[in-house]
Amino acid sequence: MRAVMCREPGGPDVLEIQELPDPEPGPGEVVIDIAASAINRADLMQREGHYPPPPGASDILGLECAGTVSAIGDDVDRWQVGDRVCALLSAGGYADKVAVPVGQLLPVPDSIDLVDAAALPEVVATVWSNVFMLAALQPQELFLVHGGGGGIGTMAIQLAHALGARVATTVGSEGKAEACRALGADLAINYKDQDFVEEVRRFTDGAGADVILDNMGASYLSRNVEALAMEGRLVIIGLQGGTKAELDISKLLRKRGAVIATFLRALPADKKAAIIASVEANAWPLIVDGTIRPIVHATMSLEDARGGHALVEASSHIGKVVLTTSS
Repeated sequence: MRAVMCREPGGPDVLEIQELPDPEPGPGEVVIDIAASAINRADLMQREGHYPPPPGASDILGLECAGTVSAIGDDVDRWQVGDRVCALLSAGGYADKVAVPVGQLLPVPDSIDLVDAAALPEVVATVWSNVFMLAALQPQELFLVHGGGGGIGTMAIQLAHALGARVATTVGSEGKAEACRALGADLAINYKDQDFVEEVRRFTDGAGADVILDNMGASYLSRNVEALAMEGRLVIIGLQGGTKAELDISKLLRKRGAVIATFLRALPADKKAAIIASVEANAWPLIVDGTIRPIVHATMSLEDARGGHALVEASSHIGKVVLTTSS
């Protein structure tokens, strides 16, 4: 099979196609013939040498995929050869095939193309597990997501809006602001010329945001705390703005606030399976009925993974950039 590998840490030009042996399913696993994968910021970090795969995981890039089941290992009951599925992966999505524990599979509805479905598993699992399972966002609460035009942002806006929350987001252009409002955002803040703390306070008559989903880390930490409402919950899932910052704990204490830092990729298989089961029970019906949809900015071939990475690095996209295995 073909697979995209990094020959060394660096820019998009270090990505290359290699021929590797086809995977075999182990007990409790299936092999997926991949139709498409999607590019995540974590892939860029891995390519740069900042985010190695978890112990025991493949060096092949790619944290999600969609395709059809082509082989089944022992102790697999639910899935059959030919089933249309998408999957949350620890690695291996930028390839023709991948072996996946069955607890990380989701069924792809007939109404969704397999290529588009590749844009779903990572973002739905990330948003559901952090915003709803951990931070317990409630209807009518204000939810702030940074980077609303990206893959996680576009899914977070849709899910929070569909489940009755008010939604605010930060964006870098008016085009992205319009797209986010169309997906359900009540407030789109251009971080280039607006202060999100002030805008959130103005929008809530001084109350602040009940839940904040943050991909920036250090550079936004103190301002995120300032933007929190009483008993607000800040969930940090990314470090694009650095890893170290000073926190005024007294501000957090006065708000009875919580700061939660989480990861998904390196979780044990049983914990990932629990997240996927909760996603299927609670969020997936909204995918099936069309309330929530995958947002795909561009579709490129596996051979053009370099171009896909360059596009995501430029942050000009809205939604996800997908890599297909077909030429």
